[in-house]
Amino acid sequence: METFYIVLILATLLCSLVAGFVFAFASVAMPGIGELNDREFLRSFQVIDRVIQNNQPVFMVVWVGSALAIVASGLLGFWQLAGADRALLIAAVIVYIAGVQLPTATINIPLNNQLQTLDLQAMDETALAEARAAFEPRWNRWNTIRTVLAIMTSVLLLVVVLRL
Repeated sequence: METFYIVLILATLLCSLVAGFVFAFASVAMPGIGELNDREFLRSFQVIDRVIQNNQPVFMVVWVGSALAIVASGLLGFWQLAGADRALLIAAVIVYIAGVQLPTATINIPLNNQLQTLDLQAMDETALAEARAAFEPRWNRWNTIRTVLAIMTSVLLLVVVLRL
């Protein structure tokens, strides 16, 4: 049980850090840059995203580590827990992978990558407005979903930790 407990604590920590990250984007970063004009908004997001996509080491350890740790805790916990504890842990794994990691990989990152290809200096105001309209509402909607589900994951993991 000791190895499982350490992995569970690590998963709880890392998933909670991810929840805080997407929450900060939802509550501060996107509303903040949302006040900028189209060119400034798009450029600001490009710069922020470039830091992340350049495999910023601490961020990558947290983001990838959270997925690895929660899956590992789910596998270990499946064999070591029973009843409600097992169900809560498996629910946390499913919510996190399907609700945070999967939308990130299939929606948010492709939107980010599409935005990275834009030459903002060559675009007129109409093209900038269209690019922003194609990006911002969908990205924000899915980030809000990721935020809610990441927080839910953290709560589920904390409940499991506190029940052990």
